[in-house]
Amino acid sequence: MRQLLTYALSKIPEVTTIEVPNGLEALKYLAEKDPPDIILSDINMPVMDGLKLVQRIRAEEKLVAVPIVMVTTEASEEDRDRAFVLGANAYISKPIVAARLVKEIKSLLNIDD
Repeated sequence: MRQLLTYALSKIPEVTTIEVPNGLEALKYLAEKDPPDIILSDINMPVMDGLKLVQRIRAEEKLVAVPIVMVTTEASEEDRDRAFVLGANAYISKPIVAARLVKEIKSLLNIDD
């Protein structure tokens, strides 16, 4: 899935992607680096799930304004609502349509077509 997302994002010239294998590694990376422009996360990840990751990101002052897109197989309204309550800015259920993902990211980053 990460490879598919990375490929889709490569269609946006302004975007550089960084991949990490799980939520805990994402937190470690984010603590050591400048804030990214946007974060994409799945809900189902090993070590730390994406919802916990969103909650932890939103607790960090330097990351509070970074848009977060959840990309997940969890299509229930309950999961979607929880993601938004925790601070996600967008929620895309799998199967992923690359054009929709690119459009959502461009919108969140205010990138014109």
